[in-house]
Amino acid sequence: MRLSHLDTAKRGRLSRHLKRMMTPRERVLAALNHAQPDFTPCDYYATREIHARLIAHFGLTGGDEADRHLDGDNQIAQRLGTDIRYVKPPYTGPALPTFDDGSYMNLWGVRRRPVPNEFGEYDEPVDSPYAAWETVEQAETFPWPDPDWFDYDAVPALCARYPDMAIVAGDFHVQDYINGVAFGRGIERVLLDIALEDPVYLFLVHKRHDFYMRHIERVLEAGGGRIDLVLCGDDFGSQRGPLISPATFDKLFAEKKKAFFDMVHDHGAKITHHCCGSSRALLPRFIECGMDSLQTVQAQAVGMNPYELKAEFGGRLTLHGAVDVQGWLQSAMVEQVVAEVNRLMDKVGAGGGFIIAPSHHIQPDTPLENVLAFYDTVQRRRT
Repeated sequence: MRLSHLDTAKRGRLSRHLKRMMTPRERVLAALNHAQPDFTPCDYYATREIHARLIAHFGLTGGDEADRHLDGDNQIAQRLGTDIRYVKPPYTGPALPTFDDGSYMNLWGVRRRPVPNEFGEYDEPVDSPYAAWETVEQAETFPWPDPDWFDYDAVPALCARYPDMAIVAGDFHVQDYINGVAFGRGIERVLLDIALEDPVYLFLVHKRHDFYMRHIERVLEAGGGRIDLVLCGDDFGSQRGPLISPATFDKLFAEKKKAFFDMVHDHGAKITHHCCGSSRALLPRFIECGMDSLQTVQAQAVGMNPYELKAEFGGRLTLHGAVDVQGWLQSAMVEQVVAEVNRLMDKVGAGGGFIIAPSHHIQPDTPLENVLAFYDTVQRRRT
């Protein structure tokens, strides 16, 4: 039957199918380059409770051996139809201790334990191994991690599992000069350290910077140009505004951020930087340092409305997130979820510069039907 004999709806569907669709990788790269992709790309991250419910919903096993090296389960991402896959070289260093109370030692020598809250649990620090240090000499004797503790030779095979997908290396804790150090020193102490420019704190920042510069560069080298994006992070914002001033950012962190971003760019990849809370006052600084994408976009924090951010920073900064999980996704009706996801794709996604995703990990008290409505809405745009 000729196209002119089809009704309008069928004609539109057929026209879309006749037009070549982008691969997920092409879609994400177009968005990052502020070009209009065929459809808004999407991403997924959730708490372990939501993750387990999705595994049960889809009848999955929870991930094969390779998936256990990733942040998030790529099986879930595949079922949800997202465009991004995360790869991480397997850890091969000294065994990290675990304890009878359910706690474990992380790479940075901080002991953490799942701590229950009203709806689930989060892994919280249960000791502060850096807190008593008053001199750099005390910090120097600590058993710091070594980039050699990873199997970088495994990276090409991990990337090859996802030939058409956008691939991300790194995670939320890469760099993480405030939050990551606070796990071992205490948040109050770290905020005082920043104000006083404490030498011990500056040494800890340097240790994290040096480690991740070398570690991520080796991941990128092993990826041979196949890694598109590096995820790093730092929580510079509170709900009401930045934790630090732009001047403090410039003095203590900007040089290190720029060095890391430049290294990633030298390997042909882009940066997506996690930052909780209200960071709007710092966004011009982030852009000057070379940040390509802001990952989180916590809509209820002051100044972080994604529609306003698009209007002010569109063309200079990709927004990666924006589906509000700070109470809204938990309480919205399915129809509201569908409407807002469509609006975000139409408005914030116009002209590229947007990867739709949760504004943080989807929280345990979120109805599963709302999670599925979010991703089903994205997929309906593609059929």
